Amino acid sequence: MTTAATLDVTRIRADFPILGQPVHGRPLVYLDSAASAQKPQAVIDAVARHYRTSNANVHRGVHLLSQEASAAYEAARVAAARFLGAAEPGEVIFAHGTTSGLNLVARSYGDTHVRQGDHILVSELEHHSNIVPWQQLAIRKGGRVLKIPITDAGEIDLDAYRGLLSERTRIVAVSHVSNVLGTIAPIQEMADLAHDVGAVLVVDGAQSAPHLPIDVQALHCDFFACSGHKVYGPTGVGLLWGRKALLDAMPPYEGGGGMIDLVTFEKTTYAQVPARFEAGTPPVEAVVGLAAALDWFTALDSAALQAHEHDLMVYATGRLSELPGVTILGRSPRKASVVSFVVDGIHAHDVGTVLDTEGVAIRAGHHCAQPLMTRYGVSATCRASFCAFNTRDEVDTLMGGMRRVREVFG
Repeated sequence: MTTAATLDVTRIRADFPILGQPVHGRPLVYLDSAASAQKPQAVIDAVARHYRTSNANVHRGVHLLSQEASAAYEAARVAAARFLGAAEPGEVIFAHGTTSGLNLVARSYGDTHVRQGDHILVSELEHHSNIVPWQQLAIRKGGRVLKIPITDAGEIDLDAYRGLLSERTRIVAVSHVSNVLGTIAPIQEMADLAHDVGAVLVVDGAQSAPHLPIDVQALHCDFFACSGHKVYGPTGVGLLWGRKALLDAMPPYEGGGGMIDLVTFEKTTYAQVPARFEAGTPPVEAVVGLAAALDWFTALDSAALQAHEHDLMVYATGRLSELPGVTILGRSPRKASVVSFVVDGIHAHDVGTVLDTEGVAIRAGHHCAQPLMTRYGVSATCRASFCAFNTRDEVDTLMGGMRRVREVFG
């Protein structure tokens, strides 16, 4: 699909049937992949094929369909481990998404290790999914959540971070890539500093997994969570990676079928990892679809993909900066393909509504990052996010839509 230097975007776009669908009589320009990516035909076909030929529960039956479904489910785990750079497939847990994975860590690891007066460090960049579970943990265990500040450019303030670390720090939680600003956090350095005081580093990888090469071992982190639907796969499934020694020592998060060894009314013993953390019937078809998405995605030339998305981000930033009354948030030189902006005197929802009439889909709101909105003194932003199938022509269409916004609101 690619050459060494250039992404074959025309061929990639042909893989996405939804891009041929008009919106309000106009061609769809989808600039909301940071919220949820569209699905290539390979993923749609994989899910449909599973339902047609292999639909059954996994790890339960001896009949052929169950055996086939179980084999596909575990093959997906192998693919996920390869995608994340895990040491072994057993380090990968299928969760419902990034939120589910982070909650699992907060409940299972957090409840075991956080005590009265302990500290949990959370960056100012975070999505609510990487704030609220740690606040709930602090309430349960008597700990404190401390904010890691960011600079005006939208980068982690590493000096402030170093100053917050102490012998009371148990957990550091940070987004690899900000869902609002696109800032790429220095995960390896932050992990090493956390380890120096005996803490673990938990990474929200929802926004990095679709855009950056992921190697959890090279990142030096301890847990990494991401969502299938942001990396061109189905909704309802995600990945949680954890260091095997940590996972082995963690108690179950949920109880039920599939996560047990032996159940009696006197005592229950639990399955080994990863089954211990996958209670109940899993979303088998979503896991199968995720495996197809990872196959499709990893076949792309990673360097060409990053160059393409970076070009779109830089081009859009430049074009939007030309507009009077438009302010772009997040000016870090290390950014993924997100541009977040505000328009003087016009609410982000109104901007998004007008753009929709032009066929342009962006995200408008607080992006589940209200503390970050507070940091910049705004209630909401418009966010355009770019992926493999977007083009400069679509950025130009966005700009035409922005001119229409000015016509409507003056």
